[in-house]
Amino acid sequence: MAIPIDVVIMAAGKGTRMKSALPKVLHRLGGRALLAHVIDCAARLSARQAVVITGHGATEVEAACAGMTGAAAGFSLKFARQEPQLGTGHAVQQALPLLQDDGVTLVLSGDVPLTQAGTLMALLAQSGGQRLALLTLSMADPTGYGRIVRAGPQASSQVRAIVEHKDASDAQRDIHEIYSGIMAVPTRLLRRWLARLDNQNAQNEYYLTDIVKFAVEDGVAVVAHQILDAPQVAGVNSPVQLAELERVFQLRQATALMEQGVRLADPARFDVRGTLTCGQDVEIDVNCLFEGHVSLGDGVRVGANCVIANCVIAAGAVIHPFTHIDGEKLGVQVGEGALVGPFARLRPGAVLGAEVHIGNFVEVKNSTLARGAKANHLAYLGDATVGERVNYGAGSITANYDGANKHRTVIEADVHIGSNCVLVAPVTIGAGGTVGGGSTITKDVPAGSLSVARGKQVNISNWSRPVKPPKG
Repeated sequence: MAIPIDVVIMAAGKGTRMKSALPKVLHRLGGRALLAHVIDCAARLSARQAVVITGHGATEVEAACAGMTGAAAGFSLKFARQEPQLGTGHAVQQALPLLQDDGVTLVLSGDVPLTQAGTLMALLAQSGGQRLALLTLSMADPTGYGRIVRAGPQASSQVRAIVEHKDASDAQRDIHEIYSGIMAVPTRLLRRWLARLDNQNAQNEYYLTDIVKFAVEDGVAVVAHQILDAPQVAGVNSPVQLAELERVFQLRQATALMEQGVRLADPARFDVRGTLTCGQDVEIDVNCLFEGHVSLGDGVRVGANCVIANCVIAAGAVIHPFTHIDGEKLGVQVGEGALVGPFARLRPGAVLGAEVHIGNFVEVKNSTLARGAKANHLAYLGDATVGERVNYGAGSITANYDGANKHRTVIEADVHIGSNCVLVAPVTIGAGGTVGGGSTITKDVPAGSLSVARGKQVNISNWSRPVKPPKG
């Protein structure tokens, strides 16, 4: 829009029904705070600024917002305190000093996370910088909600009032169009109307919706943009409602992925708490959770009950069931055609080359495994560089921590590490070397050598086991 957009986000409420010490707008949906979803939506509108109205838990909410936007957001984030909380009109009054009269103010709620930018753009277009525009919803059962009373029977006719359910006549209660709590209003008019608010009502609060009657009195058109998609304007007031919206959010993400060609075994048992990008012919089994930033290449298959976070998985890789991958800040990379799991764990800094095998109950952390390396059973690789075609035996570990510092283990190409070995870093196993099972290696192993470091076996003939004394 040519007219600047200033977004005001209501985030001052306590959220008593959440029964939590955490401010309501910081409860998470899809792995992110409710308020973060609303701020992201404001960014997609190319808004000039967002003013978050805080109250309950203001310090915590404002601190959390610091990580919700970056330079790419394209607008400044400001705060206005509402203390005490005296109603929605009083809340917006606190933001007025931060608003400029050349713009349109878009009022959103910090606990309504699923509103789409396209819907809000349509609402702003209805306002056009001249009219008061309300976002409304058609509900089959509008009981308890404020009704939209229009000048005529047509959906395009202007709005004359918002009537609360308890104050509505029988005829008005038959109206199925309700007010969502979201509006767009020219700021110069909003400033004038907010000055006329009073609290002469049963709640002794200043209601933002009272500006509708002021607009009608002043001859300013009041229009509505009506939608049918209830989750877009659904607020979160309880853990039950939060869980309901979580499933809506996840199903929408699942649907979008399936429309791109991803095969989900059951979209009802699928969760993304971040961003997930997929190539062609990706298959994901049930009960998988993706967090942070995850990329799946062409033909990747993910088995059931996997948790995958901050990871890039190349084409043709297979992640078997019950695998846990979490790259945190360092990330994890899985190469083409690699096989991981079941019951494997890849930690930050794990980099697997093409056709690497990481089997059941193997943990890899801050280690690089070159093409074709294998650690198939019950092993640990930490702070290690592993060459091509290495076979790393069951029960073997790199002892990378001396109690104060981390040290690196280098295993060169074509090395065979037997079962139940301890490689005490810093140590290098030369190319083509072999380490006998049960060895504890504290010195470098030359290329092509066999190294055995264990106590000599002793056999005692005619040895008798201890026996328990007879009872009584």
